[in-house]
Amino acid sequence: MAKHHRAWNRDTYENYIREGRGCGIGADYKPWIRVQDFASRGVVSRVKGRTTGRVHHLLSNNELAYFYILDWSDSVTDIREQYPLFDLDCAIKSAAQAGIRYPTDNISGYPYIMTCDFMITTHAGINARTIKMTTELENVRTLEKLEIERRYWAAQDVDWRIVTEREISRQKAKNIEWLYTALGFAIAGLSEYELEHVRCVLLNQLTQEKHSIINAAKSVEREFLLPAGSGLQLFKQLVLERKLVIDLSYPLNLSEVVAA
Repeated sequence: MAKHHRAWNRDTYENYIREGRGCGIGADYKPWIRVQDFASRGVVSRVKGRTTGRVHHLLSNNELAYFYILDWSDSVTDIREQYPLFDLDCAIKSAAQAGIRYPTDNISGYPYIMTCDFMITTHAGINARTIKMTTELENVRTLEKLEIERRYWAAQDVDWRIVTEREISRQKAKNIEWLYTALGFAIAGLSEYELEHVRCVLLNQLTQEKHSIINAAKSVEREFLLPAGSGLQLFKQLVLERKLVIDLSYPLNLSEVVAA
């Protein structure tokens, strides 16, 4: 669907509220902004998350990379992207206290609902995170909006901070994205029980017999007469299920033996 600019006024705001945007948790959450709502300078993505089981709307490559890292974390229990600063009175007051002009629509004059890129629920509590390129932090207006966010979340007693590209492991995110291509993978004609048996054989070859990743993958394909590429998909599933632990911070070398 083509992206477009949407008029912002009271009617649009009320439509968003009726649609339930910004509300819900887990699989029921609806982001305040969807990728089809507005034009974006970066690459936008819709990705189904494992933590929530729903499709997430991500508006830049850095948001996408950070999302994969969050979704991989065992400590994260919910991820709500494009989360609105719903308390408009508090947001406007935060701007006024800082002597900052609150953002409004140029045509209607209606105040925007600002958003935080990620509202993250962990076992330890809730964290708000805003993703910015370091170059964006040189822009005065951007810094003003961030100050509104900082004051707003402080008033809400929510931990908030800025995350830049320097704090996001693109290699780890790339590896996780590659692993996710095996989600839901199955082989025609094999039951889940039979597929699990093949995965056990593959795991044994990797951890006990010390085959390289690619050799073990090809070995199970030959032994069980599986389609080419199946072994590698099953390897990904072993990692996704945490049955095989590897360091995702580094490039994956399929010709190497998995470290114990």
